[in-house]
Formats: sequence, C-alpha cells, structure tokens
Amino acid sequence: MAAEFSLKQALLTKITDRSARVGVIGLGYVGLPLAVEFAKAGFRVIGFDVSAGVCERLMRGESHIQDVPASEVAALVREGMFEATTDASRLREADALSIAVPTPLGKTRDPDMSFVIAAAETVTHNAHAGLLVVLESTTYPGTTREIFLPLLEQQGLTVGDDVFVAFSPERVDPGNPVYQTKNTPKVVGGITPACTELATALYASCIDQVVPVSSPEAAELTKLLENTFRSVNIGLVNEMAIVCDKLGVDVWEVIDAAATKPFGFMKFTPGPGIGGHCIPLDPHYLAWKMRTLNYKTRFIDLASEINSQMPAYVVEKVAQALNQDRKPVNGSRVVVLGVAYKRDIDDLRESPALDVIRLLDEHGADVAFHDPHIASFREDGHVRHGVPMSTALLEGADAVVIVTDHRAVDYQFVMDHAGLIVDTRNATSGLVKTKARVVSLSAEKPAAVVV
Repeated sequence: MAAEFSLKQALLTKITDRSARVGVIGLGYVGLPLAVEFAKAGFRVIGFDVSAGVCERLMRGESHIQDVPASEVAALVREGMFEATTDASRLREADALSIAVPTPLGKTRDPDMSFVIAAAETVTHNAHAGLLVVLESTTYPGTTREIFLPLLEQQGLTVGDDVFVAFSPERVDPGNPVYQTKNTPKVVGGITPACTELATALYASCIDQVVPVSSPEAAELTKLLENTFRSVNIGLVNEMAIVCDKLGVDVWEVIDAAATKPFGFMKFTPGPGIGGHCIPLDPHYLAWKMRTLNYKTRFIDLASEINSQMPAYVVEKVAQALNQDRKPVNGSRVVVLGVAYKRDIDDLRESPALDVIRLLDEHGADVAFHDPHIASFREDGHVRHGVPMSTALLEGADAVVIVTDHRAVDYQFVMDHAGLIVDTRNATSGLVKTKARVVSLSAEKPAAVVV
C-alpha cells in the first residue's frame, strides 16, 4: 500500500503542478483536440501517430482537423508545448497516456480491435511504474479490463498499484459550434478507485466537468447508450417518414407539431441515413457483446436495419420522381448536393451520401456532386472530384438530390435553377417556390407557385 500511495501521490502532484508529461496516441478527430486542450492547460504534450504526413503537417503548424485552428497548433509547437512524432519510444517520457485510435467494424459488423490492441502493445512496451493509461476509443464493455490488464501484468506491473488504467469515452461532435472538447462533460471510470481518482484529476485539469463512474465497464457502456439512443430514435423517425409518405402526410409538419409538447418528446429528424464514426458503429459494439452472451438486441438491430435502408429509399424516391418526368435513372444527370455525413463539416466517415452515389451509379445515372467542404474523395481506388455550383450545373441536371444540408449552399439559388429537387433534409422548406418541383422524403403540404 505504501508503494501504491507514493506512486499515486507522486503522479497526482505532477498533474496538479503541471509537471506531468502527457502523451496522446492517435492524432485524429479525437486525439488532436484533446492534445491541444492538455497543452493549453499547461502540460507538455507528446502526440504519437503512425502517419508521418500527419505529424509533419502538425510540426509545421498546420491542422488537418476542421475544429482545431492551425493558429493554435502553430503557437503550441512554437512554444514547445506540443510535438507530434511517429517514434513510439518517445511515449516512455509520458506520465499519462490517452489512447484515441479508430475502432471500426469488420465486414461482418464485428468490432475490429486491431488498432486498440496495437496501441495497448505499444503502451506496454513503453510502460513504467507510476504511469496512467486512459483509453478513449469507443468499444464494447470489458475492453479496457480484458486487453490492458493482461498485457501490463506480463510486464510485472500491477494495475492499481504500479500503473493506473481507466476508460473515458470520447464525445467529439465535429462542427458543433457550442460544445467542443473543453466544455463537454467527461465520463471517467477506472479499474480501481485510485485509477479513477488520477484519471479524474488529469481530465479536470483541462475539461470543465468530469463525471466519475464506478468502473471502466460503466464508462464504456455510457458511450454506447448515448449513441444507441440516437440510433434508435433516428430509426424511429426515419420509419415515420416512410409511414407519412404512404399516408400522404408531411412528416416535417408532424415532427414540428409534436415538438411543441414541452415534456416527454425529443425532436429527431429523418434523413438519407446515418453517418460519422459513432452512431452507425457504436450500437454494433453492444450488439456484438450481447451476442457473445446469447442475447439478441432487437431494438438495436431493427434501428440499424431501417437506417441502413434509407439510402436505397432515397434512390427509389429519385427514380420515382424521374419517372414522373418520363425519364429513366439510367442515363439521367443527377447532382448530389453534400457528401459529408452531416452539415458544415468535411467528414466523410460512414456518410450515407456515399451509398446514395454508389446506388445511383449502379442504376446507370451520370452522377456529379457539389460540397463546399469536400473538393474530392477516393472511392474504390478512384478519385471522384466535386463540381462548382453554377446555373449551368443545376439547369443541366435531370435531378438534384440534397443529401447534406450545408449552410454555405444557397438553396434559394438551387430552387431558382433546378427543375427537380429531391430534398432529404427539408432544406428547401419556407423558400419561394419557383420552377423547381420538390420531392421530400414524405408527402408535403401543397404550396402555391410563385412566378
């Protein structure tokens, strides 16, 4: 107990007086903002990433993450508060390590833990007594305890005595103008009370509010509940859009009316599907874990089924709309507006727009896209380039499909020059109806035509 007390107290003192060196493994959408917050709080930060290009850009004072200004990175590099490296041995200098690596799903929708395992092995090879390790990557309940404990114990280190391990789920919402890393509450759960205390102290140094829970499993499940809640409710409202379409009712009118209830209702809106790293993936971690315990998560599976079918539903809407103009999808010029997974960001991860484009391609459409935040993207080894917004683009399209409702797009301009619009985001609501025929995800209220 004396050794545990001295190691814990020594690290706590380092955290308090900012003499602790903090390492961040993975400098992407989660890791870089976190590294910047630690550095701004007064810690010297070592950022590790396997991408030499990412590290070189950061050391030049550039930022590859939209929410992190290059000016902040440049200032922290210049002041010696932040450095990025591909040299894993530099992690030995750290007193605390935060791991923010990808946790994708495999082709069978099972968790791909290869990045977490690789990070855990890297940490283990560079671990020392008195080290705090916090996993942030979203994963299934039990990951922190099952992966990190055995590896560290193989090095002769006892978690809770010699080293300290916790889980703290990332809650990054790219493009959110209100909530960023610093002012989003941070949930922390350690293997032992000492682990929780140290992880809480570390994050409290740069995050406005830290919420301790009893275990890493509770923290892991917290993140999965948050995004499963969103997935299920998005699935519900997407199905409601289909129901409204079949009943000849405007789903947006129904949602807005329901949202006037001051209690017992939370507004969700339908769309062409779900994207990003969290909502399409996180529920599957929980579903997979429960399958290992012989339990079927029916709500999760059904919501996933509905949400994953929405891109096909959108393409069906496009086909029906073109058919009314006596045009087949095959050979029609279709312009997709917005390919990012949500508005006002440059993130393509799991974007439903990619499925919409792929399905239109398969139907023989001549597809172009415009996105003010994404100039091009790679797909199946080929680069697809966006096109600039113009009168000629819109007037030359047989159909314009609004998939992502970026605020930078002038939708009145689109209304003025497009002949047919399939609006999956209700972006044209309230605009002056000109020559465009607008098709929604569901039936719409009739509107007077203004010439």
